[in-house]
Amino acid sequence: MQDARVRSVAAVCLWVVLLTVLLPGLILQSEGMRLTSALALQGVVVAHTGGALARVLTAPTVRLVAFGFWVFAYIWLGLAPLAMLTVDAYPWPYRTGETTAFEAVAVVEVGLLAYSAGTALATRRRPADATAAPPGFLERLLSRRLAPWRLVALCGVALAFAVLLISRQPGRLGAYFTSRQAITEAGAMGNAQEAFLQVLLSWSLSVPAFWALLGLLHVPRAKRGDRWLRGLRGLLLPLLLVLNAIVNNPISKPRFWIGTVLLTLLFTLPRLCRPRAFRATAAALIAALLVVFPYSDYFRYSDREDVAIVSLTDQFTTNGDYDAFQQVQTGIDYARDNGFHPEDALGPPLFMVPRSMWPEKPEDTGIALARYAGYEFLNLSAPLWIESYLWAGPFAVVVVFCLLGAVGRRVDDVRHLLRDQRGTLAALLVPAFAFYQMVFLRGSLLGIAGPLTLLVAVPLLISTRTARASRFPSSAAPTAPIRHASIPGTGGHP
Repeated sequence: MQDARVRSVAAVCLWVVLLTVLLPGLILQSEGMRLTSALALQGVVVAHTGGALARVLTAPTVRLVAFGFWVFAYIWLGLAPLAMLTVDAYPWPYRTGETTAFEAVAVVEVGLLAYSAGTALATRRRPADATAAPPGFLERLLSRRLAPWRLVALCGVALAFAVLLISRQPGRLGAYFTSRQAITEAGAMGNAQEAFLQVLLSWSLSVPAFWALLGLLHVPRAKRGDRWLRGLRGLLLPLLLVLNAIVNNPISKPRFWIGTVLLTLLFTLPRLCRPRAFRATAAALIAALLVVFPYSDYFRYSDREDVAIVSLTDQFTTNGDYDAFQQVQTGIDYARDNGFHPEDALGPPLFMVPRSMWPEKPEDTGIALARYAGYEFLNLSAPLWIESYLWAGPFAVVVVFCLLGAVGRRVDDVRHLLRDQRGTLAALLVPAFAFYQMVFLRGSLLGIAGPLTLLVAVPLLISTRTARASRFPSSAAPTAPIRHASIPGTGGHP
């Protein structure tokens, strides 16, 4: 145990140097660097996010939700703003003053500190003997197990819906292998309501098809008996593989969704429940996000340009995929001119209510900020930091991220307790949410409310409760916590 502890400390130090010194150092070497108060505070954000990510990567347990959060925070709100503030360049034309830039960095750091505080509070409140404590809501939810015949019914519904939808899709099967632009334009041939319905139908096929495939791969199977179920699985699995290749491919679906599908399939493998395998795969994922992700939008438009390899700083300052920090700045100016609107928090949970019934329904925050900045292109992000800030200022940011940190830590803990239980929502839903969380954090909430609802609702419909005795075996109880080297600037437990 002592050797493992020493290796853990060495790994922490190695990751901290890489994430908080070497990678930021490459960005700070850019020509035209201007030292401002916002840039100095951004250094604190990089140290916080890099240090927290290092701790997650070297933790004695696999913490997927924490990993998804800190990866997004480190790249999109750590490194990318560092590059923007260093060379004073941004992806979109709108510009703010230095005061607004400093306030934007402060809002980001307040959210990160609140998330760390929520995580620390959840850790402190965890009972010493988790198996003796009565199961709470999250324990009961994540201990639900796949119901085989409900899963078979979902497979049948997904296949039948695919036949109906694909046959009515403009361009039919070929539309899924052209580009996202072509599908969007085809769906927008009618009025806005028809375009919205087309998008909703598309997600209503993609998400159930994904869950049908994932469920077939992990549904508990008896070695003897259940011959009908085993036969149906052998018949349905190839069909679902083909269906997902059609409706969940990188040509016609957003990269974040494709990443969620592929990473969920990968991280539901039992081998990756082991910390060593998780660390190696997570390190490869971080490298892919930094090197490959900026060029992975090749199929988005019908007219494709040649791929030009540029530096990391140029990617962060010219690629609209990294507009999260600039949108936070725009949102602060927007709030200064228009005030806060707590009622806008009702928009995402009530996204299904049509505007004809709710004329005052809140507008998509990304679109509202784009119009405020004077852009013609409206499909912009609205990070959770600025979404919550526009509701009620810094107070809302603290509340939202403190709750998010506490819930995320509890979800990771329950998944660890149930790591040996196949076919549970802890093994399947947690990885799916952990990686779709990047879309959730990038926003805007109203735009992703539909897919997120489907992502959570479908597995609930195809699962059933299990007896408490099988939920928390004593062998799954976590061991005594292993102390790590203290990392300055992480704001407590990540």
